Amino acid sequence: MIEIRIHGRGGQGGVTLAKLIATSRFLDGLSVQAFGLYAAERSGAPIQAFCRFSAEPITNRNLIYEPDHVIVLDPTLIAPALTSGLKPGGWILLNTPQAPSDFAEEFADYRIATVDATTIARDNGLGTRSMPIVNTALAGSVCRMLGFPLEEMHAALDHLGFQGPNISAATRAHDEALLLDAPRRPDGERLAVPPPGEARGPSIVKGAGAAMPAIKTGAWATEQPRRRQMIPPCNHVCPAGNNVQGFLNALAHDDVDKALDILLRSTPFPSVCGRACPAPCMDVCNRVELDGAVNVRQMERFAGDRGHADVGPDARRSERIAIVGSGPAGLTAAFHLARFGYRVEVFEAADEPGGLLTAGIPEFRLPEDVVAREIRRIVDLGVGIETNRRIDRPSLLYLTRRYDAVLVATGLQKPRELQLGLNGTQAVVQGIDFLDHVHRGDVRVDGEDVVVIGGGNTAMDAARSALRLGAASVRVVYRRTRDEMPAIGEEVDEALEEDIRIDYLTQPIVLHEVPTDGARRLYRLTCRRMEPGEPDESGRRAPLEVPGSDFDLACHRIILALGQSPDVSVFPEGTEVREGAQLLGLLETPVFAVGDLATSEGTVAGAIGSGRRSAVHIHNALSGDSIEITEHADALRDVDEWMDEVAGAGDMKLHLFERQAAVEGGDLPVEVRRSTFDEVHMGLEDTTEAARCMSCGVCNECDVCCTYCPEGMLRRVRHGLEFDYTYCKGCGVCATECPRNVIRMSQLSS
Repeated sequence: MIEIRIHGRGGQGGVTLAKLIATSRFLDGLSVQAFGLYAAERSGAPIQAFCRFSAEPITNRNLIYEPDHVIVLDPTLIAPALTSGLKPGGWILLNTPQAPSDFAEEFADYRIATVDATTIARDNGLGTRSMPIVNTALAGSVCRMLGFPLEEMHAALDHLGFQGPNISAATRAHDEALLLDAPRRPDGERLAVPPPGEARGPSIVKGAGAAMPAIKTGAWATEQPRRRQMIPPCNHVCPAGNNVQGFLNALAHDDVDKALDILLRSTPFPSVCGRACPAPCMDVCNRVELDGAVNVRQMERFAGDRGHADVGPDARRSERIAIVGSGPAGLTAAFHLARFGYRVEVFEAADEPGGLLTAGIPEFRLPEDVVAREIRRIVDLGVGIETNRRIDRPSLLYLTRRYDAVLVATGLQKPRELQLGLNGTQAVVQGIDFLDHVHRGDVRVDGEDVVVIGGGNTAMDAARSALRLGAASVRVVYRRTRDEMPAIGEEVDEALEEDIRIDYLTQPIVLHEVPTDGARRLYRLTCRRMEPGEPDESGRRAPLEVPGSDFDLACHRIILALGQSPDVSVFPEGTEVREGAQLLGLLETPVFAVGDLATSEGTVAGAIGSGRRSAVHIHNALSGDSIEITEHADALRDVDEWMDEVAGAGDMKLHLFERQAAVEGGDLPVEVRRSTFDEVHMGLEDTTEAARCMSCGVCNECDVCCTYCPEGMLRRVRHGLEFDYTYCKGCGVCATECPRNVIRMSQLSS
């Protein structure tokens, strides 16, 4: 994308010049933008105009702070401030009779072009002698400077209704433009960012040959605009505590590394959650009211897979912390504690770390190399992981004597049973155990008819894995309706696409072995039809039996996927286990339960959030700090006022946003994925989807308020807004035009 900033004065046609350049590129098939920043609307007042063009669709609506090129319509505006943000090696086109070499010292890092557009405009009768209109002449010089055919600018002039002398002026300026095509310092570094408190770009008044108005009109105001930001709904519901708006905003600006850095402030598993999270953020996305939710999950995966960020401890501390369990909760706690500077040792009963991530989620949803890569990031912080080390009650007490704090993150280890009469035989296997055998590659179900009992993610994963292992048929039975299934909706859809049958409102009753002469044992599962009753304690409609509705299903294997419950036998009897509370009865060393063991939430994202919170609890307990975790801790900078409210669709001005369909990533074809454990979802190829984020309730520096301020008394200062209340009349235009309802008018006290 090429971006051009134009400096001129009211009446010289700077905005029209931007439109001419944009039109010439539009007629050549490019995506374009052209707009102005007027300030006081009077002839001779300084103005800025902006132009963008790109072969790709343009979604950026900001002012241009770092242009590729600069054009100056009025010689009185030639000053060093013109180069603020200008990329080294860019062109500066000056309306002046002087030669480019006269400015080589002043603009040593840039290419320089000059043309006497004022004389050309006067000779062609454009404007008046005192105020010649130089835009069409400079349009011809732009063609010469940027190297596109003059005929394309002629076409733009004709398209916009410019004829005769305007065509002549453009042609003459094209031929008379003088070019100095080599900056004296071609390898010069980017100009320094202005220090805090100064505008990123030159003020539309300061240094541009005009003084501030003498009348301080701010005294007329009865209201004043202020920036008051709200909590984005995606941030509010994210179980991991991610700054969703923040990382999407970074991706929208193609800064993948920054997006990853933002995510790593809350989670060490962006690539994992970008694949396995149920994405409640997408359910509450306000964009649903316009054209569909932003694909946050895929964007998190993109940042995790393609970004690079350095993470390290803030400072080394002497305290040692033990963590029991290396699932997502335990490893997340280890990650954050290591970044705090603690020495962390993780104890894992299995022969490899990861817990549910490695043993409970199949590769077609979460490849093992993705999990290994993100665990490696944690280990690289100095976290030690000791596998094949099961911790029981005596060894937990031993850890409390050797470490300054202990976290227990053993998850949900006790599978729920359903007594069918043949439990304990090869006919009935627990879903989590089945998936572990799938991970290890030591189970086959070739030619079997498999029945999976349950409606959660484990049930879907087990059913789809059985299909890939060669099952003749796979059927899921679930005692409630589809609407009440806890499984991720997309996974249910994909199971159905793969020809897995789901029997809703079906309750298994008893399992019988059927006599057979073959080597393979056959079973008969008796089921009963159910119907929805009144809501139970879970808020879902309780299933009620339908009398006389029993029927049988033939099968070779039953997989139970009814969920798990915590195993608290590691703790002394009577211990109350809850997140954030130090467990009693374990000497003086603080011991905390973390993750599903304490919350029973049952999602990877929930475990990550619990691990982060517990790490902060331990740090506060050991250090005396009082760090608080909030859903907006990383979201805002330079905020005038924070509103502890969630931005709903009614708070947004949806009519100001363009409709844009969501970008969906490619998937393996159904006929291929039914027989392979290759990853189903291929991911997104670029960050286009992030630009659909509306940044609900949070300023994303779109600069619409600055553009529409009729007096030019509002400007961006780095990441903040500066209201000049000395001159602000309180008209409220900035508040009216703010798409995100960030600017609010406040009544002045009398």
